[in-house]
Amino acid sequence: MKNIIKDFKISQLNNTKFVHPVKITYNQNGVDKAWEAVKSFDSVSVLLYNVNKNAFLLVKQFRPPVYLNDKSNLCTYELCAGIIDKDISLEMIVKEEIDEECGYDVPLENIEKITSFYTNVGVSGAKQHLYYAKIDDSMKSHDGGGIHDEQIETMYLPIDKYKEFIYDENKAKTPGLMFSFMWFIEKKLSK
Repeated sequence: MKNIIKDFKISQLNNTKFVHPVKITYNQNGVDKAWEAVKSFDSVSVLLYNVNKNAFLLVKQFRPPVYLNDKSNLCTYELCAGIIDKDISLEMIVKEEIDEECGYDVPLENIEKITSFYTNVGVSGAKQHLYYAKIDDSMKSHDGGGIHDEQIETMYLPIDKYKEFIYDENKAKTPGLMFSFMWFIEKKLSK
């Protein structure tokens, strides 16, 4: 993914749309404490396995918070994902995200729940719902890439390269992505 980043600046966050910084005060075991946190949306993510290619379909994109902390990472490798900001089923949100980001029209019955977990527990504590979907080339309907001004690139990772990918510290990736690979190997590949 080619990224040319210019004029990267940090400023105060006011009138936010997706995250809301807060100060939390509380008493724990008789001790007054304070914590800085971010109230944010919960999310969904999905491990996509393309049976024709025997590969995982991942997304790559520029993530400003990662770049803020490590300028060597111009993109992150992630599962297809999105925030829960609509009053529809989680599976329907997953289906929409797969279409928007990856360009596949996946039937709802192909979307399988894996588990849920909390992300970034020291800052936001948002819940992520992890799914799995088997896809094939016949479901491809367009190039994907996201909507509005998103700049999402897709990539296929062959199954036999998953372990090398997990331990490649030069690639910025999420724990949910790595966990989902291990789940797939245990639950799907071993059958």
